[in-house]
Amino acid sequence: MADSKKSEVHEHINICQNRKASFQYDLEDRLECGIQLKGSEVKSLRSGQASLEGAYARVLNGEIWLHNCDIPEYTMANKLNHQPKRPRKLLLHKNEIAKFAEKSEQRGLTLVPTKMYFKKGKAKVEIAIGRGKKLHDKRQSQKKNEAKREIGRELSKRRKL
Repeated sequence: MADSKKSEVHEHINICQNRKASFQYDLEDRLECGIQLKGSEVKSLRSGQASLEGAYARVLNGEIWLHNCDIPEYTMANKLNHQPKRPRKLLLHKNEIAKFAEKSEQRGLTLVPTKMYFKKGKAKVEIAIGRGKKLHDKRQSQKKNEAKREIGRELSKRRKL
C-alpha cells in the first residue's frame, strides 16, 4: 500500500463575530492575533459563549489589550472562575504591535475586534483598524445592503420559474 499523506486542512471554528463592526466602521487592515486566556475562559469559549459587541482593543505600554469582551463564567468552574469582562492581552510580535499602534494613534482610527475563532485548537481574535462612519455613511451602507438583498430576491424568484 502506498503511504497516503493526509492533507492538513486547518479549519476555523467560529466562536463569535462582531457584526456591527462593518456597519459602524470602515475597516482597513486586519490582523490575526492570539489571546491570553484562563482555563475556564477556554471552556466557556468551547461551549460557544462569547460576545464581541462593544469590545475594543487598546495599546498600553507596548502591548495590545482587548477590553469589554464578554466571556461568561463557566458554570462548572466554581470558585476558580474568571471575571467575564476583564481585559485580556492579545499576543502579537513586536513589529506587528508597532505597526498597529502607529496606525491606531492617528486621529479617528481605532482597533476593532471583528471575530473570535479557534485555529489549530488555539483561540484567535481578528482585529482591524477602523475609522468611525458618520450617520450619512451608515445610511448609504444600508441602502447598498438593501439593494443587494432585493437583487438576490429577484434572482431567486427567476431561478424558481
